[in-house]
Amino acid sequence: MEGNEELNELLQSIRCVYGYDFTEYAEASVKRRVEHFMKNNKVLSIRALGRMLLQDETVVEKFVREITVNVTEMFRDPAFYKSLRENIMVRLATYPFIKVWIAGSSTGEEIYSIAILLKEEGLLERSIIYATDINQGALQTAKEGVYPIGNMKGYTTNYIKAGGRHSFSDYYTAKYDSALLDRSLKQNIVFSVHNLTVDKSFNEFQLILCRNVLIYFNQRLQSKVIDLFYESLCPFGFLALGNKESILFSDKKKMFEDVDKKERIFIKAR
Repeated sequence: MEGNEELNELLQSIRCVYGYDFTEYAEASVKRRVEHFMKNNKVLSIRALGRMLLQDETVVEKFVREITVNVTEMFRDPAFYKSLRENIMVRLATYPFIKVWIAGSSTGEEIYSIAILLKEEGLLERSIIYATDINQGALQTAKEGVYPIGNMKGYTTNYIKAGGRHSFSDYYTAKYDSALLDRSLKQNIVFSVHNLTVDKSFNEFQLILCRNVLIYFNQRLQSKVIDLFYESLCPFGFLALGNKESILFSDKKKMFEDVDKKERIFIKAR
């Protein structure tokens, strides 16, 4: 693959023409994903890739899916969800109306995990979950709420470890080789495209989850996104990050306190 200069020119072009800004993604990560896309699509050079992207928007959609792909599953990292259940839900219950933002919601497994958690705590009916992602294809999958039936065994194990209070099979219907999530879980979810790199705050939230997204950003962009979350949280609102992510390098770090240091759950204290 050509050098970083050609890659940077490509990313700048995509930002200018389509508004997708990958210029502050972690360099090694974005380079690896561009190489993977080029190999799968038999593109021999970055310049050739640039021409393809500028000529065909359907190729752009495929490219965005490749760059933003996240590995996810329901109740991934069960200890995190157990901590949410034990430490956060009781505090959310004090609000008459609860707004949750899941930023970088990918294909929806995390969204429905949170919906189940809220439902079991008797909070879903007075909650609204804003599920956002840059990837429109992933959002469509999330909206449909249909997943491979083969995944349900692993999800059930995660759910039990996370302190699940019912039978996980109560939340989906098996149909051939697919699992259709219960319609009641979707009623309080708003799906929307949102680009963390350029878009602004759009509401005030009691809880924001952005797990395993910041690891793909460089340090400057991470700090910018933490600022966005700070602005979007109500006083004493909660922020949850992935277990390899941190607020240490943000100038807002003193504005947060740990709720669960190990599980990267913070409260906006100032």
